[in-house]
Amino acid sequence: MSTDTPGIDPLEALRAPRDPACDVFLTGPVFLDIIFTGLDSAPVRGTESWARGMGSSPGGVANMATALARLGLHTSLAAAFGDDHYGEYCWDALEQGEGIDLSMSHTVPGWHSPVTVSMAYEGERTMVSHGHEAPAPAPAAGTGSRAGATGTGSRAGATGTGSRTGATGTGTSTAAAAPVFPQCPPRARAAIASLAPGRSEPWVATAARDGALVFGDVGWDETGRWDLDALPDLAHCEAFLPNAEEAMRYTRTDCPRAAAHALAERVPLAVVTLGAEGAYAVDGRTGTAAAVPAIEVEALDPTGAGDVFVAGFVTGTLADWPLADRLAFAGLTAALSVQEFGGSLSAPGWAEIAAWWQLIRTCDRQDPAALERYAFLDDLLPATARAWPLRRAVPTIGFRQ
Repeated sequence: MSTDTPGIDPLEALRAPRDPACDVFLTGPVFLDIIFTGLDSAPVRGTESWARGMGSSPGGVANMATALARLGLHTSLAAAFGDDHYGEYCWDALEQGEGIDLSMSHTVPGWHSPVTVSMAYEGERTMVSHGHEAPAPAPAAGTGSRAGATGTGSRAGATGTGSRTGATGTGTSTAAAAPVFPQCPPRARAAIASLAPGRSEPWVATAARDGALVFGDVGWDETGRWDLDALPDLAHCEAFLPNAEEAMRYTRTDCPRAAAHALAERVPLAVVTLGAEGAYAVDGRTGTAAAVPAIEVEALDPTGAGDVFVAGFVTGTLADWPLADRLAFAGLTAALSVQEFGGSLSAPGWAEIAAWWQLIRTCDRQDPAALERYAFLDDLLPATARAWPLRRAVPTIGFRQ
């Protein structure tokens, strides 16, 4: 991530002393992602294919957590981490590299990290994954621990606060008694929930009751029922963000825009992503609708683009931007992400956004109306930025410096 444009806080004008310390809370599995790019075609059975590019990064829910943090939101993640080098790498990359709060996370002794290998070619990707469901944390376990610690923020079996290597410092009695996730999610402005048929996560209702705006993400319904009533946590959502195919199946419609209007009868805000055609949203409270076309870019790797879109939309919503600006910003961040490889590796920060905005206004034959769609960026970004393209970090496991 570039740090040439530090200090941009999209919520600065809205922050008050009694606000939650956490802007966005989310939970889910963290994978180690290994990404191959520069393949001319899909691998052929019985042959070896060489990729021109490769990178490693935390994946899974880490894609969205990283995207949120890079946009300046105080992000808290509750996740299980593997008790292996992969898990340690992911923990350090998220906590130290991205500044994500992992006090609700824990390491599972003897459990290995889930792994995904992603191969990008022809504008799409193919993935192979392996992993086992993490066991639930022990009731007495504390938070923010790397290896069964009972203290907050510890890294390797410590019982003290903030310790890294098995120290026996103070504070263990209060840490052991403290309520931990999922019984007690942190108070936050927003939470992102992954909705699944027939599954209810009690923390979602608790978060909504405590004032968080819940943004519901969803995946393919493997049951084939496509029944909104089978998503019990949808009732707690401020916004629901399916893609076009998912939205049409859930609403029994044949048009994504009609699907968005139908979904807006169930949730206050329905957002339907349309792939290369952009996105469409309906505010169920006011009846306002907005459509924003996609930005045409040369896609290197689409891994995590949907997560980046959600992060951009959440940012705009918490900043109280108009609906069309939220859609435009979400689409922009997603478009920037697909030009780099890897999910969390590719999430843009404000430096990338500022560089793009500076570049695009100097290009010949730009449509003035299209540029006006992003004029709201002028109030957020500095007058000057580094030239595009920026060089992005490409972290890979093994480097010590």
